Order: sequence, then C-alpha cells, then structure tokens
Amino acid sequence: MRQDSSGKWLREGRVFAEGQFPAWHSELVPGNRGYLWAPDVVRVGPKRFLYYSVSTFGKNDSAIGLAVGESVDPAAQWKWQDRGPVLVSRSTNRFNAIDPALFRDDDGSLWMTFGSFWDGIYIVALDPVTGMRRNPGELPERLAWTPEIEAPFLCKREGYYYLFINSGKCCRGVKSTYEIRVGRSRSVTGPYVDRDGTDLRERGGTIVLGSRERWIGPGHASIHERAGREWLVHHYYDGELEGRPRLRKAPLRWDADGWPQVIFAN
Repeated sequence: MRQDSSGKWLREGRVFAEGQFPAWHSELVPGNRGYLWAPDVVRVGPKRFLYYSVSTFGKNDSAIGLAVGESVDPAAQWKWQDRGPVLVSRSTNRFNAIDPALFRDDDGSLWMTFGSFWDGIYIVALDPVTGMRRNPGELPERLAWTPEIEAPFLCKREGYYYLFINSGKCCRGVKSTYEIRVGRSRSVTGPYVDRDGTDLRERGGTIVLGSRERWIGPGHASIHERAGREWLVHHYYDGELEGRPRLRKAPLRWDADGWPQVIFAN
C-alpha cells in the first residue's frame, strides 16, 4: 500500500492473486479462510523475504509462510515466489506460529521472533541465504510471556537488543486493552528484562505506550527511522471514529538510561 498526497492509503498490489493462495495453506491450516495477516519484510542482498501468518483466529493450528521477491514496488520487479512454511504449530505445541517479526544482526545473522498467547513470544534463527530455519530440528526459544501477549518487534541500539511486545486484548474497538511494552538484553536470545529488572518471561515489560485520549489499544509496534529521527509506528482504535482501526506513528526518543519514550504534544 502507499499514501497519496492527502494521506489516504491506497492498495498497490497482491503478493498472491486473489483466490490463488499456495495449496499448503489449506492443507496445513484447514481452518484458514484465505485471510493472511501480520506480514513482515526484510531485505537480504538483492532479495526481499516476506513472512506472513496463516492461522485461524483463537487457535494455534498455524503456520508462518515465506514468499521471496526482488522488489516491494509493483511498478518494478513485482514477482513473488512461494517458498512454503517456515514454521508450523499444532494444538500439541505450546507456541503459536503467527506474528513473524524479522531482525538482521550486525554480523549478518537473521532471526525471527513470533508468537501469540499460549506460552508467549519465541525466537528462531534463520538461514540468510534461503530465508528458512537454520536449525529446523531445534525447538524455538522462549523470550517473553504474559497471559495475553503477541506482536513482537526486535531492534538493536548501543549494544542492547530491545524486544517490544503487546499485552492485553486487541480487535475490540474502544474496548481493546492492548498496550506496548518493552524489555532489553545484551544477547539476541535473552534473557530480556524490563526497567525494574523483571524477566519478560515472568510477566515483565515496561510500558511504552498504552491507551491515551482517542488513541485506544495501541499495538504491533515497529520503529521507522529517517533523517536521524525515529517514530514508533503502531495501529490503534480511534475513539473519535467509533473504534475504527487506524495506523499512527508517534515521535520516539531514548532517555539517559537507554529506554524508549513516546513524545506527546501538549
């Protein structure tokens, strides 16, 4: 999608033609009805790796799929190749294979955080050449847990890895209780602790952004950096528009102790 001069979002192109999803979607996740969500794209060399969720709302019979292309611009080399499932979860697993978030470290290694509810947020190492799991026989490693958790985002700043997560309930309009929390670690695989030293696997997480005025249930954070400035990009439910979902970016800064803070205009 792109924004026009008025700020309106316009659809640009489809990764998969309408109604022509890869056959493995229905084979692995028969409860899915053609709705794919929570995509993330990472550029590795000349390729773009696109990861996305195939699931049924409220269940952990899920999969994270991979499509590979050369451009995110439909006017350029707009051709995506299905590479199949990267990770699959079943009712017997204690994780849920949705909400992929990609992170490429300084040494070129590629990581994917993911997860929703169940036993929390997990991480796996990926092969930066293929985009698939580096060690498919190994169990994912858990990074964070609260009773209601999802939508991870991982970034690095001044030697710390920062893990943003969501806690609370989404998708309920003005009744949504989503809030964005964060912890940090010296290692990409954790342990992550919040400002008070509480492990994120033990319900930790310093609040970065909660409901405020018309901006209700902010969620699924990412950071956009441009020209030396940073913004926390997230969705929310608009209290002045009957709880309709909207996208917002809020100015972001880091305090003297290295913790992220959203800047509010007075």
